[in-house]
Amino acid sequence: MILVTGGAGFIGANFVLDWLAQNNEAVINLDKLTYAGNLENLVALKDDPRHIFVQGDIGNTQLVEKLLAQHCPRAVVNFAAESHVDRSIHGPEDFIQTNIVGTFHLLETVRAYWSGLAEAEKAAFRFLHVSTDEVYGSLAQGEPAFSETKRYEPNSPYSASKAASDHLVRAYHHTYGLPVLTTNCSNNYGPYHFPEKLIPLMIVNALAGKPLPVYGDGQQIRDWLYVKDHCSAIRTVLAKGKLGEVYNIGGWNEKANLDIVHTVCTLLDQLRPRTDKKSYREQIAFVTDRPGHDRRYAIDARKIECELGWKPAETFETGIRKTVQWYLDNRDWVSHVQSGDYRKWVEKNYAGRAR
Repeated sequence: MILVTGGAGFIGANFVLDWLAQNNEAVINLDKLTYAGNLENLVALKDDPRHIFVQGDIGNTQLVEKLLAQHCPRAVVNFAAESHVDRSIHGPEDFIQTNIVGTFHLLETVRAYWSGLAEAEKAAFRFLHVSTDEVYGSLAQGEPAFSETKRYEPNSPYSASKAASDHLVRAYHHTYGLPVLTTNCSNNYGPYHFPEKLIPLMIVNALAGKPLPVYGDGQQIRDWLYVKDHCSAIRTVLAKGKLGEVYNIGGWNEKANLDIVHTVCTLLDQLRPRTDKKSYREQIAFVTDRPGHDRRYAIDARKIECELGWKPAETFETGIRKTVQWYLDNRDWVSHVQSGDYRKWVEKNYAGRAR
C-alpha cells in the first residue's frame, strides 16, 4: 500500500487512476479538497476497495500519524501543493502554508513513522516529493535546458515555496537519512486539468465564445509533458530511483504559449467548428503580462532516460489531440468545476488586463 497526498488534484488524480490501472497495490489518498481538488476526478474508483480516500491536510500531524499507523504504507508520494503562479501573486500566504509549512509537517510525521519501522521495511520505504521546473528560474533563448544541477532561482511566490519544500526534502535525507526522491517536472497537460491553466482555459473559453487571453506577446516558452507520461515517470522513479537523487521529467516539447493556443484553435476548428465557420483564432485577445513572468523553461530529461530507462510515450501532437478530445467529451465535468468561486477567480485575475 502507498500513501498519495494531493491525489484528487490534476496530476495526483491521474497518478492514482494510472497506478490502480497498472497494479493491485492499494492507495490511501489524502487530499484537502481545496478549489483544485475534485472527487469527480476519481469517480471511476468510487466502488474500488483498493482506493481509500481521506479528506485532510498534510499539515494535520495527528491525522497523518493515524493513517500511517493504521495502513503502514511502504511509500509516500507527495503531490499536495498550491500550484498556480497567478494565484500565488494574488495570495502568497496559502502557498507558504501548504508548500513549505505543510511539507515540513508531513516530513516530520513521516520521519517519525519511518524511524519506528523494522529494518527491512525501513530500507524499502520511500518518500517521493513531486516538484516543478519553475524552481530553476528563467532561461534566455539559447541557454541549456535545466539539468538537475542547475542553481535554484525561483521568481514567483509559488516557485519560491516549492524551492523551499525541495530544500527541506533534501535536508531530511542528508540530516536524518530519510529515504527521499525528488522529481521536477515541466508543464503538464491532459485530462482533469483545472480550467485556470493555459490549455484547458483556452478550450473552455473557445467553446463558450469568450476571449482567449494570451499574456504579453505570447512568446513565453515552456516544455510540455502529457500528464500520463509524468505518471509513468513517477512510477519509474519510485521503483528504481537512487535515494537522495533528483530527476527532471520533461516532454522534450518546447513551445511558445501563442503556438499552444494556435494548436488548440486548429484542433477545435477540426473537431468542433464554430457555427459561423470562422476560426477560434479570432477569439485570441492579448492581455497585459503578469508580473515577473518567466520567459522560458526547458527540461533536460537525459538523466532519467539514461539511468532509469524512462522517456515519454506521447509526442505533443498526439497528447494535445487526446487532451482537446477529452474536454469535448467531458463537458459535464467542466461545468461542474466552474463554481462561483472559480468564476470569481478568473474575473479577478483578468480584470483590467484587456488591452
